[in-house]
Parts: sequence; C-alpha cells; structure tokens
Amino acid sequence: MTSYQLFTQTTVTTATMWVGNYLPAVGSWLATRLDMVVFIHSFAWIFLLSSVIPALLLGKERGVLAQFGLCLSLAFLAFVIQDVLSSIGNGALDQILGLATVFRNPLLAIAYLSVPYLLMLGLDMRSKQKKELEKQAEPETNDFPEDTFVAEEDFQEERTGISKPNECLQ
Repeated sequence: MTSYQLFTQTTVTTATMWVGNYLPAVGSWLATRLDMVVFIHSFAWIFLLSSVIPALLLGKERGVLAQFGLCLSLAFLAFVIQDVLSSIGNGALDQILGLATVFRNPLLAIAYLSVPYLLMLGLDMRSKQKKELEKQAEPETNDFPEDTFVAEEDFQEERTGISKPNECLQ
C-alpha cells in the first residue's frame, strides 16, 4: 500500500502526458485535474486492499468494527512505514523514490495504474464462477409448500360442504 501511494503521482503524471500526446484535449483536461486522478487511482488500490485483506484475515463472518479496526491499522501502518523510511539516515525513502524513474515509461505507468482494477475484475469473475459452481452443486429443492393443496381442500370443504373435489362427480 505504501509503495502504491509513493508511486501513484509519478505514474499518473506520466500517463497523463502520454495521453496528451495522442489526445491533446483529454490530456489537458486530465492535467488540470491531476489531483483528482491521483486520488481516484490511490482510492482504487486502498479500496481493493481494504476489501481483500480483512476478508482473508477475518473471514466471511467479520464484523464491521473488526473490519474498521483492521483497515485503520493498515492505513496507520502505511503512514508509519513512510515516516520511518524518511527518518532513516541512509536515505532509504530516497532510494525507494528513485525507483519512480522506472514509471516514467508510459506503458509501465499505465500497467501499474491498471493493477488494482484488474485484480478487482479478476476477484469478481472468480466470485461469480464460485457462486455458479455452488449453485450447480446444490440439489434442486421444491420451494412450493406441500400444505397448499390441503388448505385448498379445507377451503373447498368449508365453502361447499363437500370434503373432496372428486366427491362432486360421484
């Protein structure tokens, strides 16, 4: 999560400039709203992580408070790691941020920005396939209540005084 936050600004700027070369109107529109685009891509990654990690750690039966606590801990941990890296005397944060030059390649920047969306799409497809397999494995049940016909016979008997509909024919 920390690395994504550190590199998002660089990748969005690179992708915006690349789009601006081919579609100048779109590129200038994106450039004027660069902060919003950075926020959206950062949010996508944080959303993915805050959805997947609690599901993996807490299971399906997680409570809202437990999920909130875990997500808050992860967000706090991301800030702590960033602060620790910036305070280390050897310039560890500068070394990590030095990797940002890799993301000045437009194709790598776009691939990097696409990762959370591709993971979300993959998780959705996997979830749908899993539900379909579970649905196929379930035996079909008759959801129609068995006592419905009994109630109809009781109603028929009260209305006509005849206990069974076939007695009318005799």
